[in-house]
Amino acid sequence: MQSIVIGIAGGTGSGKTTVTNKILESLDTTRVVVIQHDSYYKDISVHHGLTPDKINFDHPDSLETELLIQHIKELKSGRAVDQPIYNFTTHKRMPETNRLEPKEIIIIDGILIFVDKALRDLMDIKIFLDTDADERLIRRIRRDILERGRSVDSVMTQYMSTVKPMHLEFVEPSKHWADIIIPRGAENAVAIDMVVTKVKSMFRQKVEGLV
Repeated sequence: MQSIVIGIAGGTGSGKTTVTNKILESLDTTRVVVIQHDSYYKDISVHHGLTPDKINFDHPDSLETELLIQHIKELKSGRAVDQPIYNFTTHKRMPETNRLEPKEIIIIDGILIFVDKALRDLMDIKIFLDTDADERLIRRIRRDILERGRSVDSVMTQYMSTVKPMHLEFVEPSKHWADIIIPRGAENAVAIDMVVTKVKSMFRQKVEGLV
């Protein structure tokens, strides 16, 4: 199966999930699989006894990108994969996995997905959400408190010590590789509609090519 692979990148809280959902609204979701790079965080046990506050979760080395690359290749070849399930409260991988079946469209989202060349090279279209830093921070605070059981202090400490520096070192420069940059991120309805139109066109061409 020669799937269309779409990469959606941007800083933490830039609106990647919102844009992904907008794309999904315009497609037959039974023909789409969404993969989050976050699912491939390495288990805390590989950090040799470091406590979570000492681990740089915003550095590319904190993710098992090699496994993600392998899984995308498998899916593109028509084979199902078992995706890790990461617990953001315990920072451990769950014993169970998430079975992903091959689909015509693969959407990958994550802050660092354009950093690795081998991963970039698997993508047919690369989208970067260029969202204001203050807006991204507010969204991250809200997400980490409500969904991951974090305190405001811990979120802010992590933001200043690793999130912001890693964004400037890795995430921001990676937009150089994007095919499409969306200013204001998820708030830019016009740009998102244009992306959705492009994805639908690519999908239609793929379907017609298989007939």
